[in-house]
Amino acid sequence: MVIWIVLGIVVVIALAGIGTYNGLISLKNQTLNAWNQIDIQLKRRHDLIPNLVETVKGVMKFEQTTLTQVIEARNRAVSVQGQGVAQQAVQENALSSTLRQLFALVENYPNLKSNENVSKLQEELSSTENKISFARQFYNDIATQFNISQQTFPTNMIAANLGFKPAELFVITDPSEKEVPKVDLNLNK
Repeated sequence: MVIWIVLGIVVVIALAGIGTYNGLISLKNQTLNAWNQIDIQLKRRHDLIPNLVETVKGVMKFEQTTLTQVIEARNRAVSVQGQGVAQQAVQENALSSTLRQLFALVENYPNLKSNENVSKLQEELSSTENKISFARQFYNDIATQFNISQQTFPTNMIAANLGFKPAELFVITDPSEKEVPKVDLNLNK
């Protein structure tokens, strides 16, 4: 009788360990998939930027510094791919900032604003920025679930012993990106 009780306890512990391990693997793979979704959208953005810069380059002769900054920011963002969430977040946030500068400058050029190619590229980039934002949010949600799972009892004992590491979160490091945009609806200007 005692043997059956001990065997039952061992089986329950083994099943709990297997379930916990499988849960951690599932969350780890979901986190990796979510990061891959960000990567896809970032590649799309990286591919669109040279087209936009090339399209506006001829008209924006006096804004070559901004165009150069956009391309340099894009190249830095591409160069840190695969080097971790934190480094990639810094470079991608810097790229977003330079793109905002470029879009603001485009507004000063009426012939660019009316150019169909520029409009399409801006729309594509804006759409891609939205997709990146949603992908980052989804990644952070899944990564947070993965991290919480690793830190709660009794999963934390299994996770630590099997070498699971917490996932890095995609955070905003540029203080200007945390500022609330100013909207002026005064039409009497």
